Amino acid sequence: MTDRSTEARHPDALGLHRLAAPDAAGLLLTAQQGALEALRSALPAIEQVAQAGVAALQGGGRMGYAGAGSSGLMALADCLEMAGTFGLPPDRTPMLFAGGADALLHMRGAVEDDPALARADVTRAGLGPGDLLLVLSASGTTPYALEAMRAAQAQGTRVAGFANVAGSPLLALADITVLIDTGAEMIAGSTRMGAGTAQKVALNMVSVLVGIGLGHVHDGHMVNLVADNAKLRGRAARIVADIAGTGLDAADAALEQAGGAVKPAILIARGATPEGALAALQASDGHLGPALAQDFHQTRPVRGPITGRRP
Repeated sequence: MTDRSTEARHPDALGLHRLAAPDAAGLLLTAQQGALEALRSALPAIEQVAQAGVAALQGGGRMGYAGAGSSGLMALADCLEMAGTFGLPPDRTPMLFAGGADALLHMRGAVEDDPALARADVTRAGLGPGDLLLVLSASGTTPYALEAMRAAQAQGTRVAGFANVAGSPLLALADITVLIDTGAEMIAGSTRMGAGTAQKVALNMVSVLVGIGLGHVHDGHMVNLVADNAKLRGRAARIVADIAGTGLDAADAALEQAGGAVKPAILIARGATPEGALAALQASDGHLGPALAQDFHQTRPVRGPITGRRP
C-alpha cells in the first residue's frame, strides 16, 4: 500500500544525508517529539484500554499483548515490565510475538505475514472470555496482527487495537481503537522511529493506569513490586520507609515480617500486625490509601513471615 502515511517521505528529510551529524540528530529529535504529540488526541482511547485492562485483571482474567516486528518489540517491552514494576505474575500478561523467541535475535519479516502462526499463538495462550488482548501494528495491516485479533475475538476475548494509520483494517476490527497518527517517518517506512516511540509511550500510559487501578501504585511508588535482587530489595525498603514515615532499619524489619511484600510491610511499619495488615488490604481491595487511614495498634507478637501480594 503506497498510501500509508508511515511510508511517505517526511518533508524535513530532504537532504538529510548531507547534513552534519549534530544537525541531523536535531532533526531526528524534533521528529520524535512531533510523533509524541500525536498521543494527545489518543488519550481518551488509552484511558479506555486501561479501564478494560483493570476489569480483566480484577476479574481473574489476563491482559495480553500481540505484535510483529518493531510494534511487537514495543509490546514485548511493556509486557515484560508488568511483572517487575507491578508484581503481576507473567502468566497474567501473555505475549504473542510473531516468530517467538527466535525472532527476537534474528528479525524475520516472513513471520509477520503468517496468519496460521497468529492463530496458533492465540490458541497456545489460551485466551478467552474475560481477557483483553492489546494488538499493535504501525500500518494497521500486518497479517499476523490482524489474524491474532480475529482469532482472539472468536474466542470471546476483547481486543484493543493500536495503529498509526487512520482507517486501517486493524482499527476497523478492534473493540477499542487507539489511533496514534504519527505520519511520515524521517526514514520512510522505518516505524521503529516515530511510530514505535509513540506506541511505547502509549503502552507506558496504559500499564501505569492499570497499575493505579489495581492499587499497585501509591504516591508514585510501585508498591506491588517483587524484590528479587539487591537493587529491588533496597528500593522496597526505601518505599516502605517513605510511605510509612520510618527509618530504613524499621522498613527492613517490616519487610522481613511481611515476607518481602511491600504493601503489608508499609502497614506493619505503621503499627499493624501482619494479620491486621492483610485484613486491611483485603478490605480495601489491595489499595493502600484506605488501609493507611486505619489506626493500627499492634497487640501481639509477629509469628513469622507472611505473604500479602495480590495477583
